[in-house]
Amino acid sequence: MPFTLATWNINSVRLREGLVAKLMRDEQPDILCLQECKSPVELIPKDLFQSLGYRWMVARGQKGYNGVAILSKLPLMDVGGNDFAALGHARHVAARLENGVTIHNCYVPAGGDIPDRAENVKFGQKLDFLTEMRDHFRWERPDHAILVGDLNIAPREDDVWNHKALLKIVSHTPVEVDHFNAVMEAGLWQDVTRADIPDGLLYSWWSYRSPDWDTADKGRRLDHIWATPDVASAAHGSRILRPVRGWEQGSDHVPVFATFDL
Repeated sequence: MPFTLATWNINSVRLREGLVAKLMRDEQPDILCLQECKSPVELIPKDLFQSLGYRWMVARGQKGYNGVAILSKLPLMDVGGNDFAALGHARHVAARLENGVTIHNCYVPAGGDIPDRAENVKFGQKLDFLTEMRDHFRWERPDHAILVGDLNIAPREDDVWNHKALLKIVSHTPVEVDHFNAVMEAGLWQDVTRADIPDGLLYSWWSYRSPDWDTADKGRRLDHIWATPDVASAAHGSRILRPVRGWEQGSDHVPVFATFDL
């Protein structure tokens, strides 16, 4: 039975619960993975989401920061979460569907503004987080798995509005892209979005700092859907909902979708 999955950095699930509900009503993904929930798990408005058919939730949360949640119309069970780089942050959670597919929902640290671990602790934490993700998937090689989330890296030249201008900007530096690719290779992950949409500029994030984000269109593709080869072969229908960026009081990220015939 096919299912559609979406991933979205919501930038506060309690502040934007109405927007989550709107997406659920309008698009009706079977599974919705949220990042940057900024809420303890017990305060996530799950009663609202359950009333819209999302009866199952697996989440990790903390007050005011980070947080990841998997909301589902399909039964799923909690299969853990990792504190990569021992940051004490709620940045990863995994759940398994009844068909055996494991979904990893990740929120990689943004990394601050200076791409130098000697000058910027946050950048070092980001690289360490990715290194531990790589090692985890190298030693516990995933299969029948999907990994989604705000990975805070735009890896390809056409994943940013200006490749040369952003080579020294956090999220597109060569060292980050190398770490990103190492995680992919360790888990044999495949980029589902780019398999479906191989060519052309593609963004999922536009800065709040741009007053006219749509016209300026200085975006980056920071949000990703990956799958192991046995699942990626069943993926199709990838899309990024650009208009959601224009919703009133919206997140600076937009949802990314894919459908899996499994």
